[in-house]
Amino acid sequence: MSWGRHGWAWGREGPGRRPKPRFISFTLSTEVTFIPYDKSGRPIPSEPICIMPDELEALRLVYFEKLTQEEAAKKMGISRGTLWRILESGRRKLVQALVELRPIMLITPSVAARERICKQGN
Repeated sequence: MSWGRHGWAWGREGPGRRPKPRFISFTLSTEVTFIPYDKSGRPIPSEPICIMPDELEALRLVYFEKLTQEEAAKKMGISRGTLWRILESGRRKLVQALVELRPIMLITPSVAARERICKQGN
């Protein structure tokens, strides 16, 4: 199927291949935000970094459930290379939030599909 000039691609506008569905077994019922606080107990204001559902699932399977990347990729219905890219993105975002003292927002699948809460790249 050709999408032509006005096709849709995961994470960007414009033509591209349709995203392969990703199976996510762990979901949050509501968005969760982790907010950094200074020594006096006041929240540090800054723009949040968003962890998307597929990033959270990949991080959970590999680092919490201790699955290999191959096993985690099979559970999510994606290739090992795609899983590696999702893991890299999630790790980079977590480290960026810690280094820059930015809030971490965990996005639910329904909100991720419905809205663009966070800017691309965050």
